[in-house]
Amino acid sequence: MSTKSVMIKCPKCQKEHVYDTKNEFRPFCSERCKLIDFNGWASDLYSVASEEGGLSEGQLDFGDD
Repeated sequence: MSTKSVMIKCPKCQKEHVYDTKNEFRPFCSERCKLIDFNGWASDLYSVASEEGGLSEGQLDFGDD
């Protein structure tokens, strides 16, 4: 029985690579692409849309009991 390799494009650089569960950087092709993407989220270049305006400081529970 042969297994067919699934090819995907890296979400960052668009390079095609084999999708492998052993790839610790999946769905990215490399650590570099994963870190570039992470930096985008950390720098607020990306965001997830929300229908509500978010939480106010009074609504946050920091567990300071």
